[in-house]
Amino acid sequence: MTAKRLLLIHKNPIIGEVIQACLTDVVGWQVEVAGSTLEGLRQASFYQPDAIICEASLGEIDGLLFLQQLKTKPETQGIPVLLLTLKGKWSDLPLNWFHKSQLAAAIVNPLEPTMLAVEIAKALGWDLD
Repeated sequence: MTAKRLLLIHKNPIIGEVIQACLTDVVGWQVEVAGSTLEGLRQASFYQPDAIICEASLGEIDGLLFLQQLKTKPETQGIPVLLLTLKGKWSDLPLNWFHKSQLAAAIVNPLEPTMLAVEIAKALGWDLD
C-alpha cells in the first residue's frame, strides 16, 4: 500500500510541524504544510494530495470561499477536505452548511496528536494497516 499524501493548511507553523510529525512518524503519511489558504490552493494543484486538512480560523480568505475555489478547479475538486475546528466556534452552524461546503468531516481541537491519524482515517474510510 502506498503512503497517503496530505496537505495541511495551518497558520501556526509550530502546530503545523507537530501535526506533520505525528502523521509522518505514527502512520507514515506524506504531509506537506501550507501557512495560508492561498498557498494551500497552489500546493493542492501542484501536490495533488489524497486529502486536505484545513484549520478553521485561517483568515486570509474565507474558508467557504477557499472550498469553493478548490472545488471549481478540475485538478482539485475531488480532494476531500477535513476541517480542524474549535467545537464552540462551529457547533452552532446549520447541518446543511457542511453539505454546502462539501467538507468530508470536522475534527475538533484541541486534538490528541497521537489519535489524529485514526480520526482522519475514520472520516475518510481509510485503513491504517
